[in-house]
Amino acid sequence: MEELRSQLRSVGEKRIPGVLIWWRWGYEAGSFVACMTAILRQMEDYHYAHLIKTFGKMRSDVVDFLMETFIMFKNLIGKNVYPFDWVIMNMMQNKVFLRAINQYADMLNKKFLDQANFELQLWNNYFHLAVAFLTQESLQLENFSSAKRAKILNKYGDMRRQIGFEIRDMWYNLGQHKIKFIPEMVGPILEMTLIPETELRKATIPIFFDMMQCEFHSTRSFQMFENEIITKLDHEVEGGRGDEQYKVLFDKILLEHCRKHKYLAKSGETFVKLVVRLMERLLDYRTIMHDENKENRMSCTVNVLNFYKEIEREEMYIRYLYKLCDLHKECDNYTEAAYTLLLHAKLLKWSEEACAAHLTQRDGYQAATQGQLKDQLYQEIIHYFDKGKMWEEAIALGKELAEQYENEMFDYEQLSELLRKQAQFYENIVKVIRPKPDYFAVGYYGQGFPTFIRNKVFIYRGKEYERREDFEARLLTQFPNAEKMKTTSPPGDDIKNSSGQYIQCFTVKPKLDLPSKFHRPVSEQIVSFYRVNEVQRFEYSRPVRKGEKNPDNEFANMWIERTIYVTAYKLPGILRWFEVKSVFMVEISPLENAIETMQLTNDKINNMVQQHLNDPNLPINPLSMLLNGIVDPAVMGGFTNYEKAFFTEKYMHEHPEDHDKIEKLKDLIAWQIPFLAEGIRIHGEKVTEALRPFHERMEACFRQLKDKVEKQYGVRAVLSSLDDRRGSRPRSMVRSFTMPSSSRPLSVASVSSISSDSTPSRPGSDGFVLEPLLPKKMHSRSQDKLDKDDLDKDKKEKKKEKRNSKHQEIFDKEFKSTDISLQQSEAVILSETISPLRPQRPKSQVINVISSERRFSVSPSSPSSQATPPPITPRTKLSFGIQSNLELNGMSSSDIPDVPPPLPLKGSMADYGNLMESQDLISPATSPPAHQRHLPPPLPSKTPPPPPPKTTRKQTSVDSGIVQ
Repeated sequence: MEELRSQLRSVGEKRIPGVLIWWRWGYEAGSFVACMTAILRQMEDYHYAHLIKTFGKMRSDVVDFLMETFIMFKNLIGKNVYPFDWVIMNMMQNKVFLRAINQYADMLNKKFLDQANFELQLWNNYFHLAVAFLTQESLQLENFSSAKRAKILNKYGDMRRQIGFEIRDMWYNLGQHKIKFIPEMVGPILEMTLIPETELRKATIPIFFDMMQCEFHSTRSFQMFENEIITKLDHEVEGGRGDEQYKVLFDKILLEHCRKHKYLAKSGETFVKLVVRLMERLLDYRTIMHDENKENRMSCTVNVLNFYKEIEREEMYIRYLYKLCDLHKECDNYTEAAYTLLLHAKLLKWSEEACAAHLTQRDGYQAATQGQLKDQLYQEIIHYFDKGKMWEEAIALGKELAEQYENEMFDYEQLSELLRKQAQFYENIVKVIRPKPDYFAVGYYGQGFPTFIRNKVFIYRGKEYERREDFEARLLTQFPNAEKMKTTSPPGDDIKNSSGQYIQCFTVKPKLDLPSKFHRPVSEQIVSFYRVNEVQRFEYSRPVRKGEKNPDNEFANMWIERTIYVTAYKLPGILRWFEVKSVFMVEISPLENAIETMQLTNDKINNMVQQHLNDPNLPINPLSMLLNGIVDPAVMGGFTNYEKAFFTEKYMHEHPEDHDKIEKLKDLIAWQIPFLAEGIRIHGEKVTEALRPFHERMEACFRQLKDKVEKQYGVRAVLSSLDDRRGSRPRSMVRSFTMPSSSRPLSVASVSSISSDSTPSRPGSDGFVLEPLLPKKMHSRSQDKLDKDDLDKDKKEKKKEKRNSKHQEIFDKEFKSTDISLQQSEAVILSETISPLRPQRPKSQVINVISSERRFSVSPSSPSSQATPPPITPRTKLSFGIQSNLELNGMSSSDIPDVPPPLPLKGSMADYGNLMESQDLISPATSPPAHQRHLPPPLPSKTPPPPPPKTTRKQTSVDSGIVQ
């Protein structure tokens, strides 16, 4: 031991960092550190003083020795030579080092504090060593078991508190030299104050106020301190340090000091509140950061980046933008990822200005100027908008980028590629069906939720084909302890202040906000985008009965209570949900609700008619259901309840102020007729033979409805706008985009979703119900009774027909076997050629101009001339033509003597695929005259027709496109 002491003295005499040499000896380091620890343990105060005196009067020698010793201690603390579970050895080393550090700190105060001898780097090394000692893992007692922690405290005490108090005293001893350590020492001091030891925190947090005061007296502000503490706090909290208690102490201690200061009272209080808000967001972010629920992580990330945007910390703002973008890409939220990157792009200019380092935080961007970086960002954003089917947004960015390529960069090659993309985007808008997402209002009530969602309401944008039930299940999976509320009314304070978790969820309707550029009617395929995008206002409606219930006129006192929700930002955006910032309520009278419902119904009919005019290949099933639900009084009814409720002399006498509204409702009823007429005309062109009886009944119901409406409310006629619009637009097929067969079908039946209280949806509950508001028990009753006296009799006969008619059975099978989801592959396919499975006709039943068995075949050549159609029986009232290139068993069209009238307009070649049974061709009757050909066929007989022969039933089904 004496030999080691002499070596230590010789090290000081020769001014050689001998202890560092020991450290470099590698595998023997542990032994030599143990020896050094033993030497330092034996040294008394006078030994340390004698050691310093051995350096003589050479001041630089003392500085070098102290600096090297500080560095050596710091390395031994950071890279412990002993295993972590050697608790006694580590604690002994720390105790010895702590005493040595305090001895050297006294030397700093005595020899290097005055103005002439002050050594900035030496003091800086001391502070970094002291903070490293305090924050080392082996001293964090809260990580140990209670038994081990008690033993350590009993034998060694809490050394963190001892060194922390020493650091505080050393800082205050600096005096006028403090400004030299700002802002470099802000981070280490912050790291020290974040140690979870209450007395240590109370003793060291006031150092921050001293820093603020020092900088303020020097520069009249504390901007450097503020910037540094915000930056360091972000990294420290994200790394796991800090808690709610620290936030409270920081707020309390600094506010007390600031309010006592003459000049820092106001600005200091503002700063403290700012840091407290940041800590709240950072603590929430850290809590959720490793959560499997990425939506909560997105919410916390947005809270943090919005805060940095507010305080104009651009570097930190961009950092969290990319964290959010990465989360969206992991969840395939390409639209939201695009909007997130767009926030970064908006910070850049189209210029040759040099790109700052904090603007290019991703290695994937190789840009020297802001213009180059913005170009690369735009390309990526357009790509994400394309994947998210937001082609309108992609086109807007493309136009801005094209302007740069054409007039600034003169990059015509990139310009041509960009314009080709834009052309494809425009085509997609018109031709591709985009699923319309539903929107849901979600309220999180109770103190059991995190602070960033507690007692707040959000509007969520659902995923493609996501129903409310599925969305609710997803929410409850994220919060398994939450209870679902069964009412849509706002909860009381008892629920908001409870310790539990309550989730309220219901469907809301987005309020269309059409851009001003659409100053004239445009295609529904274009407008439909704005019905569910770029929306910020949402509605939820529920019926409220006022007055006494009248069973004969229940609709007259049924009001609508409509709640309007306004979100903080438009959806979609950088999130799939945004917080509701304002809520207000309006009441809709029964008459106003009737007007809205009729308008929605007319718009629905008109939109579907336009879709079929633009694309004849669309499936007919949704059109069938919509038309039949309006014109057939046995299905959904019409507007009889409106007439009973509002068109009476009593109502007009009691409500003279509603005269204009009543006239408007009558006008809407009258305008429904031409829309229905066009829809039924299209339906007649596309209907299959199996659905022909269904169509004929629908036509008969419509004629009665038309006669009644035109007699009571006048005649309305749609001008040639429908035909002009149909003729000016190419009939290209609308493609279905990523719509698997198992997905939710887009059908008329799906628009009436279940309301939030598990009851059938009512008008306005989700905004998509088209029928008038009726009591639940009246939903199956007629709304538009054509003849009240004969209604019961007709119903009985219709039920009998439905039970006995084979045609109705085929109609039911077709609706069950076909999907209503607008998928081309699942639509009813009509055969263009006669199936080879069909039996040949006997020679006695063939047309008299043909001497042997002949079969029809369709050739796609142009119809320059036409063949004689086969005779039909009067029973079917059907007529069709055959093109000139149809050959009858090899017989050319020139051998056929008669020229038939021109073919009727068809939507596709499949319209000619339904040929008649052989027994229908026996009669030699000619086609009906031209003026009778377009008349609707009579209603089918109440007596069901006889079933076809068993030998041909299967073949008939194949020919008509129905899969049995």
